[in-house]
Amino acid sequence: MAEQLTVESFLKSTVGVPVLDVRSPGEYEQGHIPGALSFPLFSNDERKEVGTLYKQTGPEEALLKGLDFVGPKMSEFIRMAGKLSPERKVAVHCWRGGMRSRSMAWLLETAGFQVKILSGGYKAFRNAVLHDPIFPEKLIVLGGLTGSGKTPVLHALKAAGAQVLDLEKLACHKGSVFGGVGELPQPTQEQFENEIYSALFFADKEKIIWVEDESKAIGKLRVPNEIYQLLRSASLLFLEQSRASRLQRIVESYGHAAPEILEMYIRKIAKRLGGLRLKLALEALACKDITEAASQVLEYYDRTYLFGLEQREPTSWTKVEGYGSGMNELVNTLQIQADNLFKTGISADRI
Repeated sequence: MAEQLTVESFLKSTVGVPVLDVRSPGEYEQGHIPGALSFPLFSNDERKEVGTLYKQTGPEEALLKGLDFVGPKMSEFIRMAGKLSPERKVAVHCWRGGMRSRSMAWLLETAGFQVKILSGGYKAFRNAVLHDPIFPEKLIVLGGLTGSGKTPVLHALKAAGAQVLDLEKLACHKGSVFGGVGELPQPTQEQFENEIYSALFFADKEKIIWVEDESKAIGKLRVPNEIYQLLRSASLLFLEQSRASRLQRIVESYGHAAPEILEMYIRKIAKRLGGLRLKLALEALACKDITEAASQVLEYYDRTYLFGLEQREPTSWTKVEGYGSGMNELVNTLQIQADNLFKTGISADRI
Protein backbone atom coordinates (compact mmCIF):
# COMPACT_ATOMS: atom_id res chain seq x y z
CA MET A 1 0.00 0.00 0.00
CA ALA A 2 1.48 3.34 -1.05
CA GLU A 3 2.40 5.65 1.82
CA GLN A 4 0.33 8.86 2.02
CA LEU A 5 2.39 11.88 3.09
CA THR A 6 1.73 15.50 4.00
CA VAL A 7 3.35 18.24 1.93
CA GLU A 8 6.21 18.73 4.39
CA SER A 9 6.91 15.00 4.74
CA PHE A 10 6.57 14.47 1.00
CA LEU A 11 9.12 17.18 0.15
CA LYS A 12 11.60 15.98 2.77
CA SER A 13 11.33 12.28 2.00
CA THR A 14 11.55 12.56 -1.79
CA VAL A 15 14.97 14.20 -2.00
CA GLY A 16 16.85 12.04 -4.49
CA VAL A 17 13.68 10.11 -5.38
CA PRO A 18 11.94 10.68 -8.75
CA VAL A 19 8.67 12.56 -8.22
CA LEU A 20 6.17 11.66 -10.93
CA ASP A 21 3.54 14.30 -11.67
CA VAL A 22 0.78 12.28 -13.35
CA ARG A 23 -1.37 15.29 -14.25
CA SER A 24 -1.74 16.29 -17.90
CA PRO A 25 1.11 18.16 -19.65
CA GLY A 26 -0.96 21.36 -19.64
CA GLU A 27 -1.44 21.22 -15.88
CA TYR A 28 2.28 20.57 -15.40
CA GLU A 29 3.27 23.53 -17.60
CA GLN A 30 1.04 25.88 -15.61
CA GLY A 31 2.84 24.96 -12.40
CA HIS A 32 4.48 21.98 -10.72
CA ILE A 33 6.51 21.02 -7.69
CA PRO A 34 10.12 21.98 -8.47
CA GLY A 35 12.05 18.90 -9.50
CA ALA A 36 8.94 16.85 -10.30
CA LEU A 37 8.87 15.06 -13.65
CA SER A 38 5.94 15.21 -16.05
CA PHE A 39 4.58 11.63 -16.17
CA PRO A 40 1.04 12.14 -17.48
CA LEU A 41 -1.60 9.48 -17.11
CA PHE A 42 -3.68 11.29 -19.75
CA SER A 43 -2.79 13.65 -22.57
CA ASN A 44 -4.43 17.08 -22.55
CA ASP A 45 -7.13 15.92 -24.96
CA GLU A 46 -7.73 12.68 -23.07
CA ARG A 47 -8.11 14.51 -19.78
CA LYS A 48 -10.61 16.90 -21.36
CA GLU A 49 -12.65 14.02 -22.76
CA VAL A 50 -12.71 12.14 -19.45
CA GLY A 51 -13.68 15.30 -17.59
CA THR A 52 -16.50 16.03 -20.02
CA LEU A 53 -17.87 12.51 -19.65
CA TYR A 54 -17.72 12.78 -15.86
CA LYS A 55 -19.84 15.94 -15.95
CA GLN A 56 -22.29 14.79 -18.60
CA THR A 57 -22.83 11.09 -17.85
CA GLY A 58 -21.27 10.39 -14.47
CA PRO A 59 -18.20 8.72 -12.94
CA GLU A 60 -18.72 5.21 -14.37
CA GLU A 61 -18.53 6.25 -18.03
CA ALA A 62 -15.58 8.52 -17.24
CA LEU A 63 -13.79 5.65 -15.50
CA LEU A 64 -14.33 3.30 -18.42
CA LYS A 65 -13.06 5.87 -20.90
CA GLY A 66 -10.05 6.51 -18.70
CA LEU A 67 -9.27 2.79 -18.66
CA ASP A 68 -9.55 2.72 -22.45
CA PHE A 69 -6.90 5.45 -22.63
CA VAL A 70 -4.58 4.07 -19.94
CA GLY A 71 -4.72 0.34 -20.74
CA PRO A 72 -2.41 0.40 -23.79
CA LYS A 73 0.09 2.62 -21.93
CA MET A 74 0.51 0.53 -18.78
CA SER A 75 3.57 -1.43 -19.82
CA GLU A 76 5.27 1.73 -21.06
CA PHE A 77 4.60 3.49 -17.73
CA ILE A 78 6.44 0.67 -15.95
CA ARG A 79 9.36 0.77 -18.37
CA MET A 80 9.72 4.55 -18.07
CA ALA A 81 9.52 4.44 -14.27
CA GLY A 82 12.19 1.73 -14.24
CA LYS A 83 14.53 3.93 -16.28
CA LEU A 84 13.93 6.88 -13.96
CA SER A 85 14.42 4.81 -10.81
CA PRO A 86 16.48 1.62 -11.14
CA GLU A 87 16.11 1.28 -7.35
CA ARG A 88 12.32 1.01 -7.88
CA LYS A 89 11.50 3.89 -5.52
CA VAL A 90 9.23 6.70 -6.72
CA ALA A 91 6.82 9.32 -5.44
CA VAL A 92 3.56 10.15 -7.21
CA HIS A 93 1.02 12.94 -7.14
CA CYS A 94 -1.87 14.27 -9.19
CA TRP A 95 -4.11 17.32 -8.66
CA ARG A 96 -5.94 16.32 -5.45
CA GLY A 97 -4.37 12.98 -4.54
CA GLY A 98 -7.28 11.17 -6.13
CA MET A 99 -7.81 8.50 -8.74
CA ARG A 100 -4.97 9.41 -11.08
CA SER A 101 -2.23 9.16 -8.45
CA ARG A 102 -3.80 6.12 -6.76
CA SER A 103 -4.09 4.33 -10.12
CA MET A 104 -0.46 5.01 -11.01
CA ALA A 105 0.66 4.00 -7.52
CA TRP A 106 -1.27 0.72 -7.80
CA LEU A 107 0.26 -0.04 -11.19
CA LEU A 108 3.82 0.69 -10.08
CA GLU A 109 3.43 -1.19 -6.79
CA THR A 110 2.16 -4.18 -8.76
CA ALA A 111 5.42 -3.96 -10.73
CA GLY A 112 7.48 -3.99 -7.52
CA PHE A 113 8.03 -0.28 -6.90
CA GLN A 114 7.98 1.37 -3.49
CA VAL A 115 5.61 4.32 -3.89
CA LYS A 116 4.84 7.43 -1.85
CA ILE A 117 1.79 9.59 -2.58
CA LEU A 118 1.30 13.27 -1.79
CA SER A 119 -1.89 13.48 0.24
CA GLY A 120 -4.08 16.19 -1.27
CA GLY A 121 -1.91 16.27 -4.39
CA TYR A 122 -0.54 19.35 -6.07
CA LYS A 123 -3.47 21.34 -4.70
CA ALA A 124 -2.16 20.76 -1.16
CA PHE A 125 1.29 21.94 -2.24
CA ARG A 126 -0.17 25.11 -3.75
CA ASN A 127 -2.15 25.76 -0.57
CA ALA A 128 1.13 25.63 1.35
CA VAL A 129 2.76 28.03 -1.12
CA LEU A 130 -0.11 30.52 -0.95
CA HIS A 131 -1.21 30.26 2.67
CA ASP A 132 1.81 29.04 4.62
CA PRO A 133 4.73 31.13 3.34
CA ILE A 134 8.21 30.56 4.72
CA PHE A 135 9.86 33.53 6.42
CA PRO A 136 13.66 33.16 6.64
CA GLU A 137 15.00 34.44 9.95
CA LYS A 138 18.36 35.52 8.55
CA LEU A 139 18.12 37.48 5.32
CA ILE A 140 20.66 39.91 3.87
CA VAL A 141 19.88 41.95 0.77
CA LEU A 142 22.69 42.72 -1.67
CA GLY A 143 22.05 46.14 -3.19
CA GLY A 144 23.71 48.59 -5.55
CA LEU A 145 22.99 50.80 -8.54
CA THR A 146 22.40 49.20 -11.93
CA GLY A 147 25.64 47.69 -13.25
CA SER A 148 27.21 47.27 -9.80
CA GLY A 149 27.66 43.56 -10.43
CA LYS A 150 25.24 42.34 -7.80
CA THR A 151 24.51 39.11 -9.67
CA PRO A 152 28.19 38.07 -10.11
CA VAL A 153 28.79 38.81 -6.43
CA LEU A 154 25.75 36.74 -5.49
CA HIS A 155 27.15 33.86 -7.55
CA ALA A 156 30.56 34.28 -5.90
CA LEU A 157 28.92 34.15 -2.47
CA LYS A 158 27.21 30.92 -3.45
CA ALA A 159 30.49 29.47 -4.75
CA ALA A 160 32.04 30.33 -1.39
CA GLY A 161 29.39 28.26 0.40
CA ALA A 162 26.85 30.96 1.24
CA GLN A 163 23.11 30.36 0.91
CA VAL A 164 21.55 32.31 -1.94
CA LEU A 165 17.99 32.95 -3.08
CA ASP A 166 18.54 33.89 -6.74
CA LEU A 167 15.23 35.46 -7.72
CA GLU A 168 16.46 36.54 -11.15
CA LYS A 169 17.60 33.02 -12.00
CA LEU A 170 14.24 31.63 -10.90
CA ALA A 171 12.47 34.30 -12.95
CA CYS A 172 14.72 33.84 -16.03
CA HIS A 173 15.13 37.62 -16.12
CA LYS A 174 17.74 40.17 -14.99
CA GLY A 175 15.20 42.58 -13.57
CA SER A 176 15.42 45.71 -15.71
CA VAL A 177 13.45 46.39 -18.88
CA PHE A 178 16.45 44.88 -20.72
CA GLY A 179 16.51 41.88 -18.40
CA GLY A 180 15.05 39.42 -20.89
CA VAL A 181 17.99 39.76 -23.30
CA GLY A 182 19.68 36.38 -23.68
CA GLU A 183 17.37 34.67 -21.19
CA LEU A 184 15.04 31.69 -21.52
CA PRO A 185 11.26 32.35 -21.57
CA GLN A 186 9.98 33.26 -18.13
CA PRO A 187 7.99 30.67 -16.15
CA THR A 188 4.39 31.22 -15.15
CA GLN A 189 3.71 33.29 -12.04
CA GLU A 190 2.51 30.10 -10.37
CA GLN A 191 5.76 28.28 -11.09
CA PHE A 192 7.85 31.27 -9.95
CA GLU A 193 6.06 31.18 -6.59
CA ASN A 194 6.59 27.42 -6.38
CA GLU A 195 10.33 27.79 -7.00
CA ILE A 196 10.71 30.43 -4.29
CA TYR A 197 8.79 28.34 -1.77
CA SER A 198 10.87 25.25 -2.54
CA ALA A 199 14.16 27.15 -2.28
CA LEU A 200 13.21 28.53 1.13
CA PHE A 201 11.79 25.18 2.30
CA PHE A 202 15.13 23.45 1.78
CA ALA A 203 17.26 26.33 3.07
CA ASP A 204 19.20 25.93 6.31
CA LYS A 205 17.28 28.08 8.78
CA GLU A 206 20.42 28.66 10.86
CA LYS A 207 22.42 30.17 8.00
CA ILE A 208 22.16 33.59 6.39
CA ILE A 209 20.29 33.73 3.09
CA TRP A 210 21.56 36.26 0.55
CA VAL A 211 19.17 37.79 -1.97
CA GLU A 212 19.64 40.52 -4.55
CA ASP A 213 17.68 43.74 -4.13
CA GLU A 214 14.73 43.62 -6.54
CA SER A 215 11.76 45.71 -7.47
CA LYS A 216 8.28 44.25 -7.12
CA ALA A 217 8.31 43.11 -10.75
CA ILE A 218 10.95 40.95 -12.44
CA GLY A 219 9.97 41.04 -16.09
CA LYS A 220 6.37 39.85 -16.31
CA LEU A 221 6.53 38.21 -12.89
CA ARG A 222 5.84 39.69 -9.47
CA VAL A 223 7.74 38.88 -6.32
CA PRO A 224 5.26 37.46 -3.76
CA ASN A 225 4.24 40.23 -1.39
CA GLU A 226 5.55 38.48 1.74
CA ILE A 227 8.99 38.04 0.17
CA TYR A 228 9.02 41.58 -1.19
CA GLN A 229 8.24 43.00 2.25
CA LEU A 230 11.13 40.98 3.68
CA LEU A 231 13.44 42.43 1.04
CA ARG A 232 12.36 45.94 1.96
CA SER A 233 12.79 45.46 5.71
CA ALA A 234 15.96 43.35 5.87
CA SER A 235 19.44 44.84 6.19
CA LEU A 236 21.03 45.83 2.90
CA LEU A 237 24.71 45.87 1.97
CA PHE A 238 25.16 48.39 -0.84
CA LEU A 239 27.91 47.75 -3.42
CA GLU A 240 29.67 51.04 -4.13
CA GLN A 241 30.94 51.15 -7.74
CA SER A 242 32.13 53.94 -10.03
CA ARG A 243 29.82 55.02 -12.82
CA ALA A 244 32.46 54.15 -15.41
CA SER A 245 32.75 50.60 -14.08
CA ARG A 246 29.00 50.19 -14.06
CA LEU A 247 28.68 51.43 -17.64
CA GLN A 248 31.37 49.02 -18.79
CA ARG A 249 29.57 46.11 -17.14
CA ILE A 250 26.23 47.11 -18.70
CA VAL A 251 27.78 47.31 -22.18
CA GLU A 252 29.40 43.90 -21.69
CA SER A 253 26.06 42.41 -20.60
CA TYR A 254 23.77 43.91 -23.23
CA GLY A 255 25.92 45.40 -25.99
CA HIS A 256 25.89 42.18 -28.00
CA ALA A 257 22.12 42.44 -28.61
CA ALA A 258 20.90 43.61 -32.00
CA PRO A 259 20.37 47.42 -32.17
CA GLU A 260 16.69 46.99 -33.05
CA ILE A 261 16.20 44.89 -29.91
CA LEU A 262 17.89 47.53 -27.74
CA GLU A 263 15.81 50.25 -29.38
CA MET A 264 12.63 48.31 -28.65
CA TYR A 265 13.51 48.10 -24.96
CA ILE A 266 14.57 51.75 -24.76
CA ARG A 267 11.24 52.82 -26.24
CA LYS A 268 9.43 50.82 -23.56
CA ILE A 269 10.66 53.34 -20.97
CA ALA A 270 10.32 56.39 -23.24
CA LYS A 271 7.98 58.25 -20.88
CA ARG A 272 10.27 57.64 -17.91
CA LEU A 273 13.36 58.75 -19.80
CA GLY A 274 11.78 61.95 -21.07
CA GLY A 275 11.96 63.34 -24.59
CA LEU A 276 15.54 64.61 -24.51
CA ARG A 277 17.13 61.50 -22.99
CA LEU A 278 15.15 59.28 -25.34
CA LYS A 279 16.39 61.29 -28.31
CA LEU A 280 20.02 61.21 -27.15
CA ALA A 281 19.88 57.47 -26.36
CA LEU A 282 18.41 56.58 -29.78
CA GLU A 283 20.89 58.84 -31.61
CA ALA A 284 23.79 57.18 -29.79
CA LEU A 285 22.38 53.75 -30.59
CA ALA A 286 22.08 54.68 -34.27
CA CYS A 287 25.77 55.67 -34.21
CA LYS A 288 26.60 52.33 -32.52
CA ASP A 289 27.78 54.20 -29.43
CA ILE A 290 26.38 51.68 -26.97
CA THR A 291 28.19 53.26 -24.03
CA GLU A 292 26.54 56.65 -24.57
CA ALA A 293 23.14 55.06 -25.10
CA ALA A 294 23.58 53.13 -21.86
CA SER A 295 24.68 56.31 -20.08
CA GLN A 296 21.42 58.06 -20.97
CA VAL A 297 19.33 55.11 -19.79
CA LEU A 298 21.41 54.77 -16.62
CA GLU A 299 20.31 58.23 -15.48
CA TYR A 300 16.75 56.95 -15.18
CA TYR A 301 17.70 53.70 -13.42
CA ASP A 302 19.99 55.45 -10.92
CA ARG A 303 17.31 57.98 -10.05
CA THR A 304 14.74 55.23 -9.57
CA TYR A 305 16.98 53.03 -7.44
CA LEU A 306 18.13 55.91 -5.21
CA PHE A 307 14.52 56.92 -4.63
CA GLY A 308 13.78 53.39 -3.41
CA LEU A 309 16.87 53.43 -1.22
CA GLU A 310 15.70 56.64 0.42
CA GLN A 311 12.50 54.89 1.50
CA ARG A 312 14.50 52.53 3.70
CA GLU A 313 15.47 53.28 7.26
CA PRO A 314 18.81 55.17 7.09
CA THR A 315 20.37 52.70 9.53
CA SER A 316 19.22 49.65 7.54
CA TRP A 317 21.86 49.82 4.82
CA THR A 318 25.64 50.04 4.65
CA LYS A 319 27.97 50.91 1.79
CA VAL A 320 30.62 48.38 0.78
CA GLU A 321 33.42 49.22 -1.66
CA GLY A 322 33.03 46.86 -4.61
CA TYR A 323 35.85 44.88 -6.22
CA GLY A 324 38.62 47.14 -4.94
CA SER A 325 40.67 44.19 -3.70
CA GLY A 326 39.19 41.51 -5.93
CA MET A 327 36.13 39.29 -5.75
CA ASN A 328 37.42 36.97 -3.01
CA GLU A 329 38.18 39.88 -0.71
CA LEU A 330 34.79 41.45 -1.43
CA VAL A 331 32.98 38.21 -0.64
CA ASN A 332 34.93 37.87 2.60
CA THR A 333 34.11 41.46 3.57
CA LEU A 334 30.40 40.97 2.86
CA GLN A 335 30.24 37.78 4.91
CA ILE A 336 31.97 39.41 7.86
CA GLN A 337 29.63 42.39 7.77
CA ALA A 338 26.58 40.15 7.50
CA ASP A 339 27.72 38.01 10.44
CA ASN A 340 28.29 41.13 12.51
CA LEU A 341 24.78 42.38 11.76
CA PHE A 342 23.23 39.24 13.19
CA LYS A 343 25.61 39.12 16.13
CA THR A 344 24.37 42.56 17.14
CA GLY A 345 20.79 41.54 16.46
CA ILE A 346 20.15 44.51 14.16
CA SER A 347 18.97 42.63 11.09
CA ALA A 348 17.15 39.95 13.04
CA ASP A 349 15.14 42.53 14.96
CA ARG A 350 14.22 44.33 11.74
CA ILE A 351 13.05 41.14 10.04
